[in-house]
Amino acid sequence: MNTAAYGTHFPTIADSLRLERLRWPDRAVRMVLDTDAYNEVDDQFALVHALLSPEKLAVQAIYAAPFHNERSTGPADGMHKSYEEILRLLVRLQVAAEGLVFPGAEAFLGATLTPQPTPAARDLVARALASPADDPLYVVAIGAVTNVATALLLEPRIAAHIVVVWLGGHALWWPDTAEFNLRQDIHAARLLFDCGVPLIHLPCHGVVSHLLTTLPELDAHVRGRGRIGDYLADTVKAYAPDLLGWSKVVWDMAAVGWLLNGDWVPTELVHSPIVTDQLTWSTDRSRHLIRSAFSVQRDPLFGDLFAKLTAHAARAAGSHTAQKGERR
Repeated sequence: MNTAAYGTHFPTIADSLRLERLRWPDRAVRMVLDTDAYNEVDDQFALVHALLSPEKLAVQAIYAAPFHNERSTGPADGMHKSYEEILRLLVRLQVAAEGLVFPGAEAFLGATLTPQPTPAARDLVARALASPADDPLYVVAIGAVTNVATALLLEPRIAAHIVVVWLGGHALWWPDTAEFNLRQDIHAARLLFDCGVPLIHLPCHGVVSHLLTTLPELDAHVRGRGRIGDYLADTVKAYAPDLLGWSKVVWDMAAVGWLLNGDWVPTELVHSPIVTDQLTWSTDRSRHLIRSAFSVQRDPLFGDLFAKLTAHAARAAGSHTAQKGERR
């Protein structure tokens, strides 16, 4: 693994430790979520699923990631809109945002590889370095991986303290890997595959693209499940074209789904691929191992979210009824 081009030295991770870090964690874990939450409608589902799964996931921080498409005027605008969307979700979940949500980069890393010490990057570095050797921090990234790459450049030592779960690129056998998250910041994505950090890779087309849902399904199992359920259903409905038989891929749920149950997102060990300038994958079997998903089980994954939304709504309704009784 040659990382000299990055102008820094990343820690060497022993093969035995790498293989241990790449296993599905059969225990509760600490995680942070890096999300371009306003980019589409899938990040919202992943964020809600993570926060409604405290039995397995302790969400310690949420970072707003940059994006640029028709929903933003540029990466800075995308990051700020994502930050605001995160706050809207937390209000509806009745989760305090103070000390939990951090703004990220206002520009993509780019070819200069010049990291900007944003609040998100600084928080990630601090949390990672504070993680014990036997308890790595899981970094779930579901947008352009700018914030994570920035933190790795600011403090390369964190590579030995974290496991990155990133949804980006396409399947390793797909003819290209010009997927939105990857092509937004190709240099950050390339660093992720090159630097040796333990990495769980969740490809989009060919793998996660099976995570489809429909408006009737959301009306049946999400709408009416409290303020957050209505918000999720309304967000997708507003995003949907008026087409018969329309369905929506909720891509980002796969990242949280893998942490919750490895069987829901089966993976295999592969040599870390090379991201070419042509946005294709290249293979070098001398490179370090990562874990890459090759399938996804949509039914149990969606079923788990639907059940947790129903339980959350019931708890919220019970709390509201109890408060009314106390006032009487």
